[in-house]
Amino acid sequence: MSDAPSKQDPSKESTHGVTYDARLVRRLWQYIRPHRKWLGLALVLMLVTSACGLAKPLLLRLAIDEYIAPGEMVGFGWVVLGIAGAALGELIARALQIYTLELAGQNALIDLRRAVMRHLLRLSASFYDKTPLGRLIGRVTTDIESLQELFASGVVTVIGDLVSLVGILAILFYMSWPLTLATLLVVPVLVGFTLWVRKGVRDAYVRMISRRSAMNAFLHEQVAGMPLIQAFRRERRTAKNFEKINGDLCDAQLSTVNWESVLSASTDMLSSITMALILWFGGGLALDQLGLKPEPGSPLEQGVTIGTLVAFLQLMDYFFGPLNELSLKYTVMQNAMTASDRIFNLLDKEEWIPESENPQRPETTQGVIRFENVTFSYGKAPVLRNVSFEVAAGERVAFVGATGAGKTTVLKLLTRLYDVTDGRITLDGIDLREYGLKDLRNRVGIVPQDVYLFAGNILENIRLGHPEISEEDAVAAAKAMHLDRVLKRLPGGYHEPVRERGSNLSSGERQLIAFARVLAVAPRVLALDEATSNVDSEMEQLLHEAVERVMENRTSIIIAHRLSTIRDVDRILVLHKGQLVEVGSHTELLAKGGYYWRLHQLQYGQSDDGDEAEE
Repeated sequence: MSDAPSKQDPSKESTHGVTYDARLVRRLWQYIRPHRKWLGLALVLMLVTSACGLAKPLLLRLAIDEYIAPGEMVGFGWVVLGIAGAALGELIARALQIYTLELAGQNALIDLRRAVMRHLLRLSASFYDKTPLGRLIGRVTTDIESLQELFASGVVTVIGDLVSLVGILAILFYMSWPLTLATLLVVPVLVGFTLWVRKGVRDAYVRMISRRSAMNAFLHEQVAGMPLIQAFRRERRTAKNFEKINGDLCDAQLSTVNWESVLSASTDMLSSITMALILWFGGGLALDQLGLKPEPGSPLEQGVTIGTLVAFLQLMDYFFGPLNELSLKYTVMQNAMTASDRIFNLLDKEEWIPESENPQRPETTQGVIRFENVTFSYGKAPVLRNVSFEVAAGERVAFVGATGAGKTTVLKLLTRLYDVTDGRITLDGIDLREYGLKDLRNRVGIVPQDVYLFAGNILENIRLGHPEISEEDAVAAAKAMHLDRVLKRLPGGYHEPVRERGSNLSSGERQLIAFARVLAVAPRVLALDEATSNVDSEMEQLLHEAVERVMENRTSIIIAHRLSTIRDVDRILVLHKGQLVEVGSHTELLAKGGYYWRLHQLQYGQSDDGDEAEE
């Protein structure tokens, strides 16, 4: 099978099962190989476990035939000790085997989770635009848990079961080949039935995994939007939708249980039938032991001792145990292969921002930005069309325009969250694509409109991604942003724990933290995405002072929705439907009576011609 990456759309779930794929097994082996010594030890311990288990019926046969039946008890104690020793050895070997197998599996899964997480960190913003986050979370949690089950009861235990089956068959043929052949009549029936059942098992597992992933995606979306759901009274509809998804998942899980129970019950039934055959056929073979003679020429003339009959019963119980386990482990293998296919499909996604092989690393940053005929599209329709402008070092430039004009896209391109479709962007005359991503983003600091805070305390969020920033420097940056004024209300101050997404802080406080982040890093270029919106008058004044402080001696690009916040910038660039239509100061643009004037009228007055105020 080809090793080429899968072309499956990450936004869609796989709807097919994978029974066995050598390519997937080879790729899984990459993560298992560093821990193969523990797998080898687990295999050895499994063989010891099987040997101890097989020794018990043989010792029991010896005890009955050589000691109990003849009434000879000399040396019987050693046989009893042998049975006890075999049982103890099986117990210890099994415990160590389970531990070493889990150790190897968990270490391999740690490496796999690490690889998936590193890959997620590399994937571009465009990938996350079209991929439900709940499904990505499912890859790291649910799908990898399926592989954990494979390691716990998978390949190594299958080998152990096969070795046990071979050992049991060898012993059975040694003790009585006629009785062994008679009791194996049910095995072809079991194999045929298993082959018939496994298709139902495979389809049921695929449905279950797909619906479980759909539930993860639904829960992530609904919980994240819970305030909006409650505000618009959508609780009943959301609960109804959840019931549908929950019911579908329950049906899929019950379907897998039904198929597994049918397979397990059928194996148990065939095991009982085999026991009956042993008692019926083996009982006849044991007639001689009871003082009765079989007919001349009958296979029963070979004779079977009572000890052999008892050992046969116990060994056949051991025989159907691994056979039943093998049939059930098929479902484990099915689940693991399907999960592996989904995980490696994610790892095969190469949607990342390419890095230069020889990145430029100028010692200083002047902050000269130039857009040269930049065109960009998220999909089919361009968001920016042939946009060209230059921002001088230390200049303050604001972008305005109607919603969808492409303002925020300018910042995303400037930090290379996306790459231009056509044209190029330079910083100090160097194409952004020639910088290393980490180096570029250290030179360009961004303060988003919606500030995201992570788990931890306030100080850790200020130092986000920059452990080299000392606590003293982070506190100094926070004080410069007047953050110390608003933190007085918090008992922990800078060490106050931050709740999820900063819910225990106001929007203004979160904005001040974002400004402190940037000031602590001290980039030469600053990008502000309407960073002073949606706050009260007192906080707006603090934010205004923070903005002035952080923009000192820096090239600044400001995305503005409220025109009152950009009157003092050096230049205003007006975007309309992805094109740059006007450039000038606040006063100059108002005098022109064009797009900017109409935006101003919409915010602060009525246009004389309502038809022209289409923005």
